[in-house]
Amino acid sequence: MIFRHTEEVRSAHPGLAAGALHATGVDSTADVGARVGKYTARALARLTDGPESGFPEVLAWRRTFTRLGLRPTQYRCASESLLRRLRREGALPRIHPVVDLCNAVSVAYAVPVAALDADRITGPLLEVRSAHGDEEYTTFDGRTEHPAPGEVTYADSAGRAHARRWTNRQSGHSAVRDGTRRILVVAEAMHEGGADTVARVLETLAEELTAHWPVTPVTGLLTGEAPEFTLGDAARVP
Repeated sequence: MIFRHTEEVRSAHPGLAAGALHATGVDSTADVGARVGKYTARALARLTDGPESGFPEVLAWRRTFTRLGLRPTQYRCASESLLRRLRREGALPRIHPVVDLCNAVSVAYAVPVAALDADRITGPLLEVRSAHGDEEYTTFDGRTEHPAPGEVTYADSAGRAHARRWTNRQSGHSAVRDGTRRILVVAEAMHEGGADTVARVLETLAEELTAHWPVTPVTGLLTGEAPEFTLGDAARVP
């Protein structure tokens, strides 16, 4: 399966920096609490200097959402939402070890990090593109929505949408769960220096996954010279 951003998306957002990671062999048994604490502590320390709304990483996504016709205080990128919750509550919810690590690294670096169950994506293509309007998106409570035409989404070869409003909200269909064994992780940044940030995010996550599971993560930066990331074929799940 190939993951990529369309040329249309890349042309409209030349500041986009993105990277992906693929790993097989994760489960829900690892204890990642100490590592999650390390990364959330880093984020909390940064928040003492001011709220997440002033972070360059967040401001860049707010500008992106504004260009997309979205109110950035109504629809926040995932990292801003996590940072906001962390600032208010002092901790992040515990969901699944893989998700917990990705969320903690996301707030530490202040960029959106999506973790998907790769076996619940229909290949051969997962593409960040403008929605046609007929894609099906499953909420976490099981409802079906259709992204608006032109809305940026993650769409697979079956026409299933795995995100709403790009980095705003993931799908419940491909959410990492107890039975997940194979994951696709995507990091995306819009700020100046975003490519370096994304590279550090991928390196950090690869190290953490290797430390907690018997996996060999494969990572790749998505650039103009290498705009696609290839991972093993995923099974189609209705």
